[in-house]
Amino acid sequence: MPVSEQATPQAGAAEPIVEVREISKTYDGGVHALDGIDLAFPKGEMTTLLGPSGCGKTTLLKIIAGLLEPSAGQVLIGGTPVHGPGPERAFVFQDFALMPWASVVRNVAFGLELQGMAKDKRYGIARQYIEKVGLSGFEEFYPHELSGGMRQRVGLARALSVDAEVLLMDEPFSAVDEQTRRQFQEDLLYLLAEEDKTVIFVTHSIEEAVYVADRIVLLSPQPGRISSVIRPGIDRAGTPDEIRRDKRYLDAVEDIWQNLKKYLNEGAVAR
Repeated sequence: MPVSEQATPQAGAAEPIVEVREISKTYDGGVHALDGIDLAFPKGEMTTLLGPSGCGKTTLLKIIAGLLEPSAGQVLIGGTPVHGPGPERAFVFQDFALMPWASVVRNVAFGLELQGMAKDKRYGIARQYIEKVGLSGFEEFYPHELSGGMRQRVGLARALSVDAEVLLMDEPFSAVDEQTRRQFQEDLLYLLAEEDKTVIFVTHSIEEAVYVADRIVLLSPQPGRISSVIRPGIDRAGTPDEIRRDKRYLDAVEDIWQNLKKYLNEGAVAR
């Protein structure tokens, strides 16, 4: 069975790299998106943010990224308060956010270009990550020449190439078909095993959350509050098909669904 835990670190727990302290967000017009969120994200773990529409998953992710200002509270990265975007965080957008006029290699190297790295060096690093995400041979292609899945791989390669400690992913696989999505999940876990990143991953899919995450944070709808924090406890030694048939995986999916159903019954519509 999945194990519930506290949102804040316990004695003896791994040192958090990201800390969210009493974060609240109210938008102009009075929409109360988040209310008093306290979370700690341990180094080297993948945490998924999961919940119904209006729970503030993407709002919280953008606050951690420094793309949105909270109405109250603060975010710390390595103990330092966040006051905007920083090199220790990289963002993978749902809609790819690629430069349409730039080749694949330039898109992947763009973050390094902003850091002032010389062209030969940044293109060398970009080509390494293009190979890692399975796009060798497409370095000089442009976004309009690629499928949606390939464009998302470019976005992932760009995020990995800047070697940020924290990878923030906003429903990165929602725009691709189910077969491609499953392949992406497997590829992502393989890449992260090599890269040792701390990942905060927003998804609307219970199955995806259980498959990829070390820990799942369930948020209640508007305003977003922490409903529970769950560790699925999945044994990843087997094949992907074996994992998805494993009783622990199936039990975790069902447990989370039962937890979220109460919000649907209260009128929230699942995303």
